[in-house]
Formats: sequence, structure tokens, C-alpha cells
Amino acid sequence: MFLALKEMRRAKVRFGLLIAAVALLVFLILFQQSLQNGLLRSFVGAIENQSAPVLVYSVDGQKVLQASIITPDLEAKITAVDGVGRTGAITQGSYAATVDGELLDVSVIGYAVEGVGSPALSEGRLPTALGEVTASDADAEAGFGIGDTVKIEPGGYELTVVGLAAEAQLNAGATMFSTMETYAEVLAARNPDATGRPLPNAIGVEPAEGVTPQQLVASINAASNDLDALTREDAAAQTPGVSQVRSSFLVIFLLYGIVVPLVIGLFFLIVTFQKAGSLTLLRAIGAPGRSLVGSLLVQVVIVLGLGYLVGMALYTPLSKQKLGSIPLQFETKGVIVWAILLMTLGVLASMVSARRVMSIDPIEATTGAGVGR
Repeated sequence: MFLALKEMRRAKVRFGLLIAAVALLVFLILFQQSLQNGLLRSFVGAIENQSAPVLVYSVDGQKVLQASIITPDLEAKITAVDGVGRTGAITQGSYAATVDGELLDVSVIGYAVEGVGSPALSEGRLPTALGEVTASDADAEAGFGIGDTVKIEPGGYELTVVGLAAEAQLNAGATMFSTMETYAEVLAARNPDATGRPLPNAIGVEPAEGVTPQQLVASINAASNDLDALTREDAAAQTPGVSQVRSSFLVIFLLYGIVVPLVIGLFFLIVTFQKAGSLTLLRAIGAPGRSLVGSLLVQVVIVLGLGYLVGMALYTPLSKQKLGSIPLQFETKGVIVWAILLMTLGVLASMVSARRVMSIDPIEATTGAGVGR
């Protein structure tokens, strides 16, 4: 420990620059993590955080909520499956709406049964009367706060926001939940010829007591080749485009995972070569190789630890901002996982330098040879 700290004090600039480099990489990693998760939440958060444990699409819908249509005969097949508890129709459409005098595209999701397709509230209440909606809390500052009104165009049908739902955006845009009766009015405002109950885009299903969502999914899929049942989590994860986003960010994270240990490993390897003479002399006067390696590892841990803390300090205020329509969050799990991963990779990368130190022959002090010569 003494040797490690002594050397770091004597080479403040060199170690300071390495800490700054690690901090910048950590900041970029954590920011990209928040950006990925924020993008996915804004894209499929309304699916992942609605209340139905199982969603049933038509096969033709290709796991896209708006593209799926559940006909009455398909709905009858779903309700007839053993293990089905409560069911509720779910509809979704994209509409033009006037919000604070500005024309925007919004998604409206209608549900027939509270608790089977309704969102999780963060504030306010769920809609009960005609013309009431619950909006995503990510859109509250954009004119979708409690008490705000939204006009569906054309037609000017007014919707009043009475509640906010947590992480409930869809297609990275403003999203509102309504009762099925209100959804029918919204549809009629855009298309006056549309009358009656709209066909659901999906059926939300609650398993009967003693039946797991996975078991129910298998039973429904076995009942008809025209049905595509998915658990809530799978419905969000398998929405077209989600896997491509994850894959793109995975490549970025893999590159970061390679760069950090390379930077640490090369830095300490170069330092080991530069101080070959002093290390050889220390071995010659009796300094144990394990003590020198221990000093090296202490430096690695200090550099990575300080770099990670500085990077996290830079990331924290940014993680509470909103990037366009994408709300960012402080990713606690990601911060912990990356801290463990980078520390492990950094220590492993420094093993090359440690092996160099352990290979020093004290007799080389009398010949002028050093590490690697």
C-alpha cells in the first residue's frame, strides 16, 4: 500500500490522466445504458407496464398491437381455453391531437376491464367517465398533466387527463389510456362512419388461480394457430424493433468492455517497463515479488475506483434529464453491474504486468538487465 501510494503521489499527472480517461469511459457507458433503457421504455413501456399478465394477438399482427385484429370467433376461442380467468379487450390507435395549440401524434389505448389492460398509476386516478384518460407521466410537462385537455382531430373531441401512468409510453410518443367507451368516441371523432364497439387489437388475459402466465400462453397457442399469446414481458421484448435496439447497444457495450481493460492493462504494462530498473533493484534488496504485485493491484483498484466514482458523478445529473421525448433514469442496477464488471476486467488485464513483475530475477541487478530485456 505504501509503495503504491508513494508512486502515485510522485506521478500525479500520469495517474490523474488515466483516472480521467476511465471516468470518461464510465460516463459514456452509464449514459448509453440509460439511453438504451429510456428508448425501450418509451417504445414499449405501455405494453410492459399494463396490468394484463398475458396478451393475445392475432398471428397476422406480427406482435404489433395496432396491426393485430381479434375477431369475435377468435375471442370466443380465447375465453374457452382452460385456465383463463378474467379477459378484457384492448384497442390501440394513433391519432392527431391538439395539445396547447400544437398538433401532435398521440397513441390512445382503450381497455374494457380495469386490471386487465389498465396502466399502473403514478398519480391521480384511472378514467371512469366518458372523455377521461390517463396519460403517461413522461408526457406530463408536454400538455398531458392532470387537468389538461387534449382535442382529437379532426372533430375536436375533448379528452381530460385525470391520472398519470408510470413508464407507459408507446412508440416513443405521447400515450393515453381510456375506457373502451371513450375509445369508441375517439375513433368516431376521426371517422364518423365508425359506429359500435371497435374490434380489439388484443385480448388481455388474467390466469385462473393456480395457473401461471407461461402455462396459459402455451394453452392458448395450442387452441388455435391464428392466436399468438405472449406473457406481458415477452410481448414487450418481442415487439418488432426492440431486439434490434438491444443488439445495437450490445455491440457498443462490448466495445466499451474491451476498451477499459485494454487501457488499464496497457498503461500498467508500459509503467512496468519504464520502472524495470527500480523493480529489479527492489527485488535484489529483498522486496518480495508478491508485495510488488500487491502494490500494482492496489494502484489498479484505486485508479478504477476513483475513475468510476468521477464518471458516476458526471452521469448522475444527466440521468435525471429528458432527451427529446425519451425520459432518462438513474440505472442503479446498471451502475452496480458495470462497477463489478469493469473492476474485474481491469484487475484481470493487469495480470500481464503482474507476471512481468514476478518474472524479475534479482541477479539481473548486477548485470543491468531489467524486466523484459
